[in-house]
Amino acid sequence: MSIEFPFVVAFWYNRVSKMAKRFEVIDHTADIGIAAYGSDLKEAFANAAYAMFSLMVDLKGVGDALCHEVEVTAENREDLLVAWLNELIYLFEVEGILFKRFRVGELTETRLSSRCYGEGIDPVRHRIKMAVKAATYHMLKVEKGDGFRVQVLFDI
Repeated sequence: MSIEFPFVVAFWYNRVSKMAKRFEVIDHTADIGIAAYGSDLKEAFANAAYAMFSLMVDLKGVGDALCHEVEVTAENREDLLVAWLNELIYLFEVEGILFKRFRVGELTETRLSSRCYGEGIDPVRHRIKMAVKAATYHMLKVEKGDGFRVQVLFDI
C-alpha cells in the first residue's frame, strides 16, 4: 500500500501549522483568556506570557534591552502557570516593565525559572490596550497532546 503525496503534505502541514500558532484569544463573559501552544511545555509557558502581554499592549513598539530573571514555585504545573503569569503582571503593575520575549530555563512540576526581556513603560511610545488584573484558575488547563497546550482566563 502506498500513501499518495498530497496526503503526506496535508498531514505534515497540519502538524507543523498547529505548532506554528503561538496562541489564540478566548472570549469569555466579562473576562478574556488565551490558549497557548508549544512543542514543549517551556515553549507553551513562554507563549502564554507573550499572549498575555499582547492583550495588554501593542508589542511592536516594545524593545527587549532589559533582562529580568523571574522564578516562581507552586504545587503543580497548573498552579505554576498562574503564579508565573501573576508575577509578570505584578512586575508590570509595580515596576512598570513591559515584556515581549521570554526564555524559560528550568521548568519542573513545581518550579519555573526564566529570563524575561522588555523595557520600562513609556506612555509616549507604548499604547496600553487592556488592563489585565490577574490570571485565574477558571477553565485553567495544561495539556499534552501533539505538543503542549495551556489555557488560562484573565480577570480584566
